[in-house]
Amino acid sequence: MIRFKRSQRGFTLVELLVVIAIIGVLVGLLLPAVQAAREAARRMQCSNNVKQIGLGLHNYHAAYNKLPMQSGGTHGGPVNNAKILSWLIPVLPFIEQQALYEQIANPLGTYPAMGPVPWDKGYDPWRTTVGSYRCPSDPTVGVPGETGLNNYSACIGDCFQTTHTGGVNADGTVGDQGAKQRLRGVFETRYFTGFRDILDGTSNTIMAGEIVTDAGRLEIIGQPKMNQRDPFFDNPQQCYVDNVDPQRPQFYKDASDTGAGDQRRGKRWADGRPMFTSVNTVRPPNKESCLWGGDGSDGSYTMASRHQGGCHVLFADGAVKFVTESIESGNQTKGNIPRTGSVPGQESPYGLWGALGTKDGNETKQLDQ
Repeated sequence: MIRFKRSQRGFTLVELLVVIAIIGVLVGLLLPAVQAAREAARRMQCSNNVKQIGLGLHNYHAAYNKLPMQSGGTHGGPVNNAKILSWLIPVLPFIEQQALYEQIANPLGTYPAMGPVPWDKGYDPWRTTVGSYRCPSDPTVGVPGETGLNNYSACIGDCFQTTHTGGVNADGTVGDQGAKQRLRGVFETRYFTGFRDILDGTSNTIMAGEIVTDAGRLEIIGQPKMNQRDPFFDNPQQCYVDNVDPQRPQFYKDASDTGAGDQRRGKRWADGRPMFTSVNTVRPPNKESCLWGGDGSDGSYTMASRHQGGCHVLFADGAVKFVTESIESGNQTKGNIPRTGSVPGQESPYGLWGALGTKDGNETKQLDQ
């Protein structure tokens, strides 16, 4: 009996190429979805960080009947911090960072309680990056030995003149009586505030918002332009006109007046000056920022993020909302309020965005969600 051996037929070259092509198409379709899912997860974690900070602020207020001071600390003695410590430091015990706060609040090595100036790299707490103060969507990595990074900043209102000191000298004396009426945000530099001061309602008033840690790539959402002087005080949009590349509107034309090292946005979490841990509601989210002088001066400090189209904002009632960069922001060519002689309670010239940044402007405008 003769048996015929059955032949085993394999794939042809054409069939293999077709299968490979189909797999390639599927991978091409799948990767963007995977990346989108990862960003959605990072964005949710970022929102949770903001929420945690909001809860920390509410618990701090419950304990002390006031909010932490922006630009507080010590003055005098051989070593002090020049009274420019950020609001993020006193919040630490209320976001499960008691150990780090204890290091700061007590003498550490040769440093006194509350530490030195926030750019002193010899002080270990200032070199620490707190995970809850970093947005996972921001890929900027800190340099070993440099000061810690930050992505969340306090809202100081809809003005920028004198907001770096609040008109208060480091020794506590008032140097500019007129500065107090310019401080229209939930946080007033070198003053304590509380929820009772938010006359427009906690659900209508921004308490803090996101910033981008500058990566030195001339992005307008990262590093402010320094030494812009009076032109942009009289016309906030002038900073954009003078500095932004019209061919690449997300970048500056050149690197002049953009600082170096840790003189960049979000590079010193412990520094209470606006460059590092403050925002205002003059320019809408993801626009450029401008300083009157150097890294310690007043200016327009814009909220920004690596999320598409806007940023997370913390309201005074603890709610976290995503505000788009297209939010109505009034007259962007109008001079900043103190330049024209502000009247307490006057309406913000910067529309809904400006109104949300003021706590007592008699503007109960709400953000539609």
